[in-house]
Amino acid sequence: MNHNIDDSLNGSEPLWRTVLAGSQMLFVAFGALVLMPLLTGMDPSVALFTAGFGTLLFQFVTKRQVPVFLASSFVFIAPILYSTQTWGMPATLGALFCAGLMYMMLAMAVKFRGVGFLHRLLPPVVVGPVIMVIGLGLAPIAVNMAMGKAGDGSIQLFPYIDSMIVSMSALGTTLLVATFGKGVFRLLPILAGVVVGYLVANFYGMVDYQVVSDTAFIAVPAFVMPELNWQAILFMIPVAIAPAIEHVGDVLAIGHVTGKDYIKKPGLHRTLFGDGLATSAAALFGGPPNTTYSEVTGAVMLTRSFNPMIMVWAAVFAILMAFVAKFGVLLQTIPVPVMGGILILLFGSIAAVGLNTLIKAQVDLAEQRNLVIVATTLVFGIGGMVIGQGEFSMQGVSLCGIVAIVLNLILPMNKPVANDLREEQEVVDDLVDHANK
Repeated sequence: MNHNIDDSLNGSEPLWRTVLAGSQMLFVAFGALVLMPLLTGMDPSVALFTAGFGTLLFQFVTKRQVPVFLASSFVFIAPILYSTQTWGMPATLGALFCAGLMYMMLAMAVKFRGVGFLHRLLPPVVVGPVIMVIGLGLAPIAVNMAMGKAGDGSIQLFPYIDSMIVSMSALGTTLLVATFGKGVFRLLPILAGVVVGYLVANFYGMVDYQVVSDTAFIAVPAFVMPELNWQAILFMIPVAIAPAIEHVGDVLAIGHVTGKDYIKKPGLHRTLFGDGLATSAAALFGGPPNTTYSEVTGAVMLTRSFNPMIMVWAAVFAILMAFVAKFGVLLQTIPVPVMGGILILLFGSIAAVGLNTLIKAQVDLAEQRNLVIVATTLVFGIGGMVIGQGEFSMQGVSLCGIVAIVLNLILPMNKPVANDLREEQEVVDDLVDHANK
């Protein structure tokens, strides 16, 4: 589906081709899109609906100028799991709504202070360890699920040997497709892993189809209304920091692919605001937070499908699929070991991205200032540090983000200003490289 670049940018290709390309984009994003709600106890049908609705909002805010698709953000997995167990799903959704507002506040700051504001607030020495904490903090969940246990390891859901065979088949397939896949198939490692793992799990009798038979074919998704809980809100808001900086990388990457400067037009403030609006809107319906998708950026680069209307059609397909109830219930029959096998690679990759952020920016850990920031952030996050009590306690990714930012602001700089400016440019280069991958 190699389109003429000019036609794609101008939106002048035939309608049927645009519609077909839209279905392909949803196919590329599908595996990662539904995996997040399945992990966090949300309804995958609601996630499909909010991904489509959020993408339409984003395209409206950005005046249909950026070819991106928004869907579930993995950064929020650990915070959502903790928040749901502690305060319940409605309170978690209320906190996610406020996290979206945080996005929009960042967008306003970018509008009035410029793009450099984000780079100064969130340099690699801050972003790198926070991203590493996200991946490493989730590692026990992936391992427990791969062994057939619940995410917290409290219950053995499936026999150990059977679970290991299923999870390793899913992991192996994901690894092989990601490494050896060609063309568009290389963009589908998660989907391929789910399919193969699901087939093996079915052979071992782990899949129960009765619930699918009992469900109506067409039904309205099980929307959940949010409620406000200040403790959950204070816990969740700082989590928005990591996906915000990742969003900058995705926008730079898609601009590099299409040859357009989206930082200037429609403007980073508009793309960030669109992300935040989509995240808040998703929370109002009971869906996971939305963010730009690197998988879709890769598909745009491969297919040369630069017309933003393609993403509009992908959004329409996602909304329509959300109302096919049997499909949503079928997704919920995916056994825990299948997801665990895929998550081993996924969570490890998140940690590796954080490490790569430090390496690409040439952060010198022999310098005491950098060492203090990275070391404190990692131990606070992986060790489970909690600051405060009751409603005003903070821990996990949110605590790490705040600690890293504060340390970066208060600790004295030892490098000359020229080196600082060069480091900011390296941030941009690192983000482009990360998003392209």
